[in-house]
Amino acid sequence: MDLATCTYQEFTPEMGAPIRTTAGHPRFTLGYELRGHARLITPTRELLAQNLPQDAYEFSYRRILNGHGIDRIYAELAGLAGRNGGARLVLLCFDRLDKLPPADAWCHRLHFAKWWLEQTGEPIPELGAQRPTPPPSLF
Repeated sequence: MDLATCTYQEFTPEMGAPIRTTAGHPRFTLGYELRGHARLITPTRELLAQNLPQDAYEFSYRRILNGHGIDRIYAELAGLAGRNGGARLVLLCFDRLDKLPPADAWCHRLHFAKWWLEQTGEPIPELGAQRPTPPPSLF
């Protein structure tokens, strides 16, 4: 299955089929139409309301993913891909990683991509801008 991640703001139609993975719908005008909602990988409103640090958030989010299981999540994503003619699914959320302080440059879509790789061996590329890695110091 062809998957990628990005933000609502950075997505462009040539990337693939835009798929919502957020608890709320974007409150700003999109220049494209969403082609589905991946509900099983959407963080719950309860999880989001806790405002947890990254490690605790990832632990709780993984519990949600593991609770649904890879088979159900794969089936949901395969169904979305089928309804979109087999196009690459671009899993969208709000967090612009290049606009966040380095310690906060994470979001659920990156945690999902890591979990998916562990479950399937298939990497999910991030298509949005990411904070550049500083060059190594000579000293």
